[in-house]
Amino acid sequence: MQHCDTLIVPRWIVPVDPANTVLEGHAVAVSDGRIVALLPAAEAAAEFQPSVLVERPDHVLLPGLVNAHTHAAMTLFRGLADDLPLESWLRDVIWPVEKRWVSAEMVRDGTELAIAEMMRGGVTCFSDQYFFPEIVAEAAADLSIRAVVATPVVDFPTVWAGDAAEYLQKGADLVHDPYAAHPLVTTAFAPHSTFALSDESFAALRVFADQLDIRVQMHLHETATEIENALRDTGKRPFDRLADAGLVNSSLLAVHAVHLNDDEIDRFAEAGVSIAHCPSSNLKLASGIAPVARFAEAGINVALGSDSAASNNMLDLFTEMRTAALLGKVQSGDASAVGASAALHMATMGGARALGLEQSIGSITAGKLADLTCVDFGPPNTQPVYDIVSQLVYAARSDQVSDVWVSGRHQLDSGRFTQLDLADLVSRANEWRDRMETNG
Repeated sequence: MQHCDTLIVPRWIVPVDPANTVLEGHAVAVSDGRIVALLPAAEAAAEFQPSVLVERPDHVLLPGLVNAHTHAAMTLFRGLADDLPLESWLRDVIWPVEKRWVSAEMVRDGTELAIAEMMRGGVTCFSDQYFFPEIVAEAAADLSIRAVVATPVVDFPTVWAGDAAEYLQKGADLVHDPYAAHPLVTTAFAPHSTFALSDESFAALRVFADQLDIRVQMHLHETATEIENALRDTGKRPFDRLADAGLVNSSLLAVHAVHLNDDEIDRFAEAGVSIAHCPSSNLKLASGIAPVARFAEAGINVALGSDSAASNNMLDLFTEMRTAALLGKVQSGDASAVGASAALHMATMGGARALGLEQSIGSITAGKLADLTCVDFGPPNTQPVYDIVSQLVYAARSDQVSDVWVSGRHQLDSGRFTQLDLADLVSRANEWRDRMETNG
């Protein structure tokens, strides 16, 4: 009999790859942080002697969810600037608040709170872009969650850097030490938007990204106003400026991409660009509805992101899956568009591929890292069960997540954190609220 560290025996398993597959009466064996086998439960019992046996008789096991776009530290700004359009939200509230309050301490506390919220909701990997990315990386490593930490790049000074050259150099330093081969943390560049960088800065970014062989993610075509202003100021749509800079390629993750025309969609597909779809944030800021069905038709890989808790208020991938599916139907006028399986794929393999991690995570496949999420289907809102995947996307809530493993480490066990001190995180968050309310 073969030893394994953990044997997980749920009622159902949704491996995601192959698509539309649901396995009942199967088990997953995990050793050394990786999936050793996915096989019938009876065979697993005969073949494996686990150190830990986890039986979840009313549950479904699926790959850990991937939140492809966050600004994690902004959980501390949750509720500060609601019911505003994007331009006013940014310029009148968020940027002034960031100028006043962003610090290494604030980023650490806000990021840890975000990690707790995401992990409690089944997220095992998140992609972040915010100031003090080295602090974000430390928080992810310390709390044992997978993260792609992207260095922000803008032309104007902030508390973290003075100009684009300094942002880029700090990002390059983060790549080399200490995260060149970290098991949980990878790095990227995150230019904020085309309106925040000059052509010269984009050219420098292209050199750094090519030399370091790392990915680039940025907000692009988020609002109609962004495009109107770009045409007025530069005579080009933001997409064209990015293409002229040589950054429209398979290493690009375009965030939002709400207002792409057909030609741009086809060019994205040809270049192998991925899109991070953030449906709740786009709705709340009235940015528009991304044509996700058209993306799929063109063959573009689509991931799901929550965006920040300041623009979304939640970091809930179950909400994003449901909203993405519903919006895809309304936008296309086709109730069969963006089905439950497609939405689940966005939140798992789509996110993994967008972050360049598809060989390691995103599906329950032997040899991949054991990033796993278990959902309890016992509550009445997920009963009776006819279609597992439909139930996950349209009926399940994030608070039904019972267990989370990251690289085989049991981070959430029957709804309880095994490493995080939630009371301490909430206490620190409330201290920040008191500071901000007292000092403006």
